[in-house]
Amino acid sequence: MVVALILLTNDDGIEAEGLRTLEQSLQGLADVVVVAPDRERSAVSHGLTIHTPLDLQNAGPERYVLVNGTPADCVIFALTQICQRRPDLVISGINRGANLGDDVMYSGTVAAAREASRHGIASLAVSQAFSDSKISFDKGSRFARSLARIMLEQRSNGGVCLNVNIPPKKIRGVRITRQGCSTHFPHFNSLGGGEHFAALSQDHRLKSEIPVDYQAIVDNFISITPLQRDQTDYTTIPSLAEVASLFEVP
Repeated sequence: MVVALILLTNDDGIEAEGLRTLEQSLQGLADVVVVAPDRERSAVSHGLTIHTPLDLQNAGPERYVLVNGTPADCVIFALTQICQRRPDLVISGINRGANLGDDVMYSGTVAAAREASRHGIASLAVSQAFSDSKISFDKGSRFARSLARIMLEQRSNGGVCLNVNIPPKKIRGVRITRQGCSTHFPHFNSLGGGEHFAALSQDHRLKSEIPVDYQAIVDNFISITPLQRDQTDYTTIPSLAEVASLFEVP
Protein backbone atom coordinates (compact mmCIF):
# COMPACT_ATOMS: atom_id res chain seq x y z
CA MET A 1 0.00 0.00 0.00
CA VAL A 2 1.38 3.39 -1.03
CA VAL A 3 1.65 5.86 1.85
CA ALA A 4 0.11 9.27 1.17
CA LEU A 5 2.44 12.23 0.62
CA ILE A 6 1.86 15.65 2.17
CA LEU A 7 3.82 18.73 1.09
CA LEU A 8 4.16 21.25 3.90
CA THR A 9 5.10 24.93 3.50
CA ASN A 10 4.40 28.33 5.08
CA ASP A 11 5.12 32.05 4.86
CA ASP A 12 6.66 32.47 8.33
CA GLY A 13 9.89 30.71 7.39
CA ILE A 14 11.56 27.34 7.93
CA GLU A 15 12.20 27.97 11.64
CA ALA A 16 8.63 29.01 12.49
CA GLU A 17 7.03 27.28 15.46
CA GLY A 18 3.75 26.80 13.63
CA LEU A 19 5.47 24.88 10.85
CA ARG A 20 7.38 22.63 13.22
CA THR A 21 4.33 21.91 15.38
CA LEU A 22 2.27 20.96 12.34
CA GLU A 23 5.08 18.85 10.91
CA GLN A 24 5.32 16.87 14.14
CA SER A 25 1.55 16.43 14.29
CA LEU A 26 1.45 14.92 10.80
CA GLN A 27 3.99 12.21 11.59
CA GLY A 28 2.47 8.77 11.13
CA LEU A 29 -0.37 10.06 8.99
CA ALA A 30 1.62 10.35 5.77
CA ASP A 31 5.07 10.92 4.37
CA VAL A 32 5.87 14.61 4.80
CA VAL A 33 8.14 16.83 2.72
CA VAL A 34 8.80 20.37 3.94
CA VAL A 35 9.80 23.17 1.58
CA ALA A 36 9.66 26.64 3.16
CA PRO A 37 11.16 30.12 2.76
CA ASP A 38 14.38 30.98 4.57
CA ARG A 39 12.69 33.84 6.44
CA GLU A 40 9.30 35.40 7.06
CA ARG A 41 7.52 36.26 3.82
CA SER A 42 4.19 37.44 5.21
CA ALA A 43 1.92 39.51 2.95
CA VAL A 44 3.83 38.68 -0.25
CA SER A 45 0.56 37.35 -1.69
CA HIS A 46 0.99 35.11 -4.76
CA GLY A 47 4.31 36.63 -5.76
CA LEU A 48 6.70 34.56 -7.87
CA THR A 49 10.43 35.04 -8.27
CA ILE A 50 11.43 35.56 -11.91
CA HIS A 51 14.76 36.49 -13.50
CA THR A 52 16.49 35.85 -10.15
CA PRO A 53 18.16 32.54 -9.20
CA LEU A 54 16.85 30.74 -6.12
CA ASP A 55 19.10 28.77 -3.79
CA LEU A 56 17.75 25.49 -2.40
CA GLN A 57 19.38 24.27 0.82
CA ASN A 58 18.87 21.08 2.81
CA ALA A 59 17.54 21.66 6.34
CA GLY A 60 17.28 18.03 7.48
CA PRO A 61 15.62 14.81 6.35
CA GLU A 62 12.90 15.74 3.83
CA ARG A 63 13.26 19.41 4.87
CA TYR A 64 14.35 22.08 2.42
CA VAL A 65 14.68 25.84 2.59
CA LEU A 66 14.32 28.07 -0.46
CA VAL A 67 16.52 31.14 0.03
CA ASN A 68 14.77 34.32 -1.16
CA GLY A 69 11.78 32.28 -2.31
CA THR A 70 8.13 33.11 -1.77
CA PRO A 71 5.56 30.59 -0.48
CA ALA A 72 4.22 30.12 -4.02
CA ASP A 73 7.81 29.59 -5.22
CA CYS A 74 8.20 26.87 -2.60
CA VAL A 75 5.18 24.95 -3.89
CA ILE A 76 6.26 25.20 -7.52
CA PHE A 77 9.84 24.24 -6.65
CA ALA A 78 8.66 21.27 -4.60
CA LEU A 79 6.34 19.97 -7.32
CA THR A 80 8.87 20.35 -10.13
CA GLN A 81 12.25 19.76 -8.47
CA ILE A 82 11.92 17.93 -5.15
CA CYS A 83 8.93 15.61 -4.79
CA GLN A 84 9.54 12.23 -6.40
CA ARG A 85 5.79 11.74 -6.71
CA ARG A 86 2.77 13.98 -6.80
CA PRO A 87 1.64 15.05 -3.29
CA ASP A 88 -1.81 13.94 -2.23
CA LEU A 89 -2.26 17.09 -0.16
CA VAL A 90 -0.50 20.42 0.34
CA ILE A 91 -0.76 22.22 3.69
CA SER A 92 0.44 25.79 4.23
CA GLY A 93 0.91 26.93 7.83
CA ILE A 94 0.35 27.08 10.61
CA ASN A 95 0.45 30.83 10.17
CA ARG A 96 1.04 33.09 13.16
CA GLY A 97 -2.13 35.16 13.00
CA ALA A 98 -5.47 34.77 11.25
CA ASN A 99 -6.06 35.17 7.52
CA LEU A 100 -9.62 36.48 7.26
CA GLY A 101 -11.56 38.65 4.83
CA ASP A 102 -9.28 40.65 2.55
CA ASP A 103 -6.25 39.13 4.30
CA VAL A 104 -6.72 36.32 1.78
CA MET A 105 -5.56 38.62 -1.03
CA TYR A 106 -2.32 39.52 0.73
CA SER A 107 -1.52 36.26 2.50
CA GLY A 108 1.49 34.22 1.47
CA THR A 109 0.04 31.34 3.50
CA VAL A 110 -3.13 31.26 1.43
CA ALA A 111 -1.21 31.85 -1.81
CA ALA A 112 0.81 28.68 -1.29
CA ALA A 113 -2.39 26.66 -0.90
CA ARG A 114 -3.92 28.30 -3.96
CA GLU A 115 -0.82 27.52 -5.99
CA ALA A 116 -1.27 23.85 -5.14
CA SER A 117 -4.91 24.16 -6.18
CA ARG A 118 -3.78 25.51 -9.55
CA HIS A 119 -1.93 22.23 -10.05
CA GLY A 120 -5.03 20.22 -9.21
CA ILE A 121 -3.86 19.24 -5.72
CA ALA A 122 -6.12 19.51 -2.68
CA SER A 123 -4.77 22.05 -0.20
CA LEU A 124 -5.23 23.63 3.22
CA ALA A 125 -4.14 27.07 4.43
CA VAL A 126 -4.11 26.92 8.23
CA SER A 127 -3.82 30.03 10.42
CA GLN A 128 -3.90 30.52 14.19
CA ALA A 129 -5.56 33.65 15.57
CA PHE A 130 -4.22 35.02 18.86
CA SER A 131 -5.39 37.68 21.30
CA ASP A 132 -2.12 38.44 23.09
CA SER A 133 1.60 37.80 22.75
CA LYS A 134 1.16 34.17 23.78
CA ILE A 135 0.21 31.80 21.00
CA SER A 136 -0.15 28.03 20.92
CA PHE A 137 -0.31 25.97 17.75
CA ASP A 138 -1.34 22.74 19.47
CA LYS A 139 -5.09 23.02 18.81
CA GLY A 140 -4.53 24.05 15.23
CA SER A 141 -2.10 21.24 14.52
CA ARG A 142 -4.45 18.62 15.97
CA PHE A 143 -7.37 19.90 13.93
CA ALA A 144 -5.24 20.15 10.78
CA ARG A 145 -4.19 16.53 11.21
CA SER A 146 -7.81 15.41 11.61
CA LEU A 147 -8.92 17.42 8.58
CA ALA A 148 -5.97 16.16 6.54
CA ARG A 149 -6.85 12.57 7.44
CA ILE A 150 -10.43 13.06 6.25
CA MET A 151 -9.29 14.67 3.00
CA LEU A 152 -6.83 11.87 2.32
CA GLU A 153 -9.40 9.18 3.08
CA GLN A 154 -12.03 10.83 0.91
CA ARG A 155 -9.51 11.60 -1.82
CA SER A 156 -10.82 15.14 -1.87
CA ASN A 157 -11.57 16.71 -5.20
CA GLY A 158 -8.34 17.75 -6.86
CA GLY A 159 -7.90 21.48 -6.60
CA VAL A 160 -10.11 22.04 -3.55
CA CYS A 161 -8.58 24.79 -1.41
CA LEU A 162 -9.73 25.35 2.17
CA ASN A 163 -8.81 28.42 4.20
CA VAL A 164 -8.83 27.29 7.85
CA ASN A 165 -8.62 29.69 10.78
CA ILE A 166 -8.35 28.60 14.42
CA PRO A 167 -9.75 30.83 17.21
CA PRO A 168 -7.44 31.85 20.07
CA LYS A 169 -9.70 30.65 22.88
CA LYS A 170 -11.62 27.47 23.67
CA ILE A 171 -13.05 26.05 20.46
CA ARG A 172 -16.85 25.81 20.39
CA GLY A 173 -17.09 23.97 17.09
CA VAL A 174 -16.59 24.38 13.36
CA ARG A 175 -18.35 26.70 10.92
CA ILE A 176 -18.26 26.53 7.14
CA THR A 177 -17.99 30.19 6.19
CA ARG A 178 -17.65 32.59 3.32
CA GLN A 179 -14.83 35.08 2.97
CA GLY A 180 -15.64 38.38 4.64
CA CYS A 181 -15.66 41.60 2.62
CA SER A 182 -12.93 43.36 4.56
CA THR A 183 -10.94 43.24 7.75
CA HIS A 184 -8.01 45.57 7.07
CA PHE A 185 -7.31 48.68 5.04
CA PRO A 186 -3.55 49.10 4.56
CA HIS A 187 -2.04 52.55 4.60
CA PHE A 188 1.40 54.05 5.15
CA ASN A 189 2.49 56.27 8.03
CA SER A 190 5.41 58.64 7.75
CA LEU A 191 8.43 58.19 10.02
CA GLY A 192 9.99 61.40 8.78
CA GLY A 193 13.02 61.76 6.57
CA GLY A 194 11.22 60.14 3.67
CA GLU A 195 10.72 56.84 5.49
CA HIS A 196 7.31 55.19 5.78
CA PHE A 197 5.94 52.00 7.26
CA ALA A 198 2.81 50.03 6.46
CA ALA A 199 -0.02 49.98 8.99
CA LEU A 200 -3.44 48.34 9.12
CA SER A 201 -6.73 49.82 10.25
CA GLN A 202 -9.67 47.66 11.25
CA ASP A 203 -13.05 47.74 9.54
CA HIS A 204 -15.20 44.64 9.89
CA ARG A 205 -18.19 44.08 7.63
CA LEU A 206 -20.02 41.04 8.84
CA LYS A 207 -23.61 41.19 7.56
CA SER A 208 -24.32 38.02 5.60
CA GLU A 209 -26.79 35.14 5.41
CA ILE A 210 -23.83 32.78 5.16
CA PRO A 211 -21.54 32.90 8.24
CA VAL A 212 -18.53 35.14 7.66
CA ASP A 213 -15.03 33.92 8.48
CA TYR A 214 -14.20 36.72 10.91
CA GLN A 215 -17.42 36.34 12.91
CA ALA A 216 -16.73 32.63 13.34
CA ILE A 217 -13.41 33.45 15.01
CA VAL A 218 -15.04 36.11 17.21
CA ASP A 219 -17.54 33.46 18.31
CA ASN A 220 -14.69 30.99 19.00
CA PHE A 221 -15.50 28.65 16.13
CA ILE A 222 -13.01 27.23 13.66
CA SER A 223 -13.66 28.84 10.28
CA ILE A 224 -13.36 26.80 7.08
CA THR A 225 -13.79 28.75 3.85
CA PRO A 226 -13.57 26.94 0.50
CA LEU A 227 -11.77 29.14 -2.04
CA GLN A 228 -11.92 29.01 -5.83
CA ARG A 229 -9.62 30.21 -8.61
CA ASP A 230 -12.34 31.84 -10.70
CA GLN A 231 -12.66 35.44 -9.50
CA THR A 232 -15.14 36.50 -12.18
CA ASP A 233 -17.93 38.83 -11.03
CA TYR A 234 -20.78 37.09 -12.85
CA THR A 235 -23.42 39.53 -11.59
CA THR A 236 -21.73 42.37 -13.48
CA ILE A 237 -21.40 40.57 -16.83
CA PRO A 238 -24.97 41.38 -18.06
CA SER A 239 -24.50 45.09 -17.36
CA LEU A 240 -21.40 45.13 -19.58
CA ALA A 241 -23.26 43.99 -22.71
CA GLU A 242 -23.57 47.58 -23.97
CA VAL A 243 -19.87 48.16 -23.46
CA ALA A 244 -19.03 45.03 -25.44
CA SER A 245 -21.30 46.13 -28.30
CA LEU A 246 -19.24 49.30 -28.78
CA PHE A 247 -16.49 47.19 -30.26
CA GLU A 248 -18.57 44.83 -32.37
CA VAL A 249 -17.55 44.60 -36.02
CA PRO A 250 -20.39 45.85 -38.29
